[in-house]
Amino acid sequence: MAAVVLVHGLYHRPEHFAEVAGRLRASGTEVAVPELHRGSLPADTAAVQAAVDALREPAIVLGHSYGGSVITGVRGAGHLVYLAAFVPDAGESAAGLGGASAQLQEAIRPGTDGSTSLRPDLAAATLYGDCPEPLAARAVGLLRAQAPGCGRGVPGRHGWKDTPSTYVVCAQDRAVDPVIQRRMASRCTEVREWQTGHSPFVGQPRLLVELLQELLASALRRGERE
Repeated sequence: MAAVVLVHGLYHRPEHFAEVAGRLRASGTEVAVPELHRGSLPADTAAVQAAVDALREPAIVLGHSYGGSVITGVRGAGHLVYLAAFVPDAGESAAGLGGASAQLQEAIRPGTDGSTSLRPDLAAATLYGDCPEPLAARAVGLLRAQAPGCGRGVPGRHGWKDTPSTYVVCAQDRAVDPVIQRRMASRCTEVREWQTGHSPFVGQPRLLVELLQELLASALRRGERE
């Protein structure tokens, strides 16, 4: 594996992963960061599947938050990484697994068309509370409205059952309860725990880059032995 696919969560954009993607590309890794917001979990999954299929080799596929539900339904990944993310089993959705914390729910603002957005003042503390203020402000500025219902989508397959996986618990998370994260992490092959908030790709991108490079190197060594 010499490629990585980064999958953002609700309200986010590919641009939120810009620092991580840039550092990986500078080290020679092929990186795809597909845009979600396709209106449903199946449509979001199809967008990520297309990105995975376009790569020459099986990729490490990382999903953040709701992105975990998306990558769970993808075929052909070499390794799955769940970053403070949902790991649904049969019949389960992100919302059913615990969904947004009370603090995140307070930040959600309904739109007249059924979509929702996040109040900037509350989003900063909830999603990026451990990030330097300039980085948090930029990340809040990138957030966009979210179509209804995605968090209630149920994946059609469950890739973590037959694909190696790593779960990263974000122990200072204010958006997805770390207790719920640890419960979901038990479904994965291995678990890491970081003392970060919900979005380490904003505040501590080095952590994420180092993890992904470690997994890439491990895959390369396995390939050489085989």
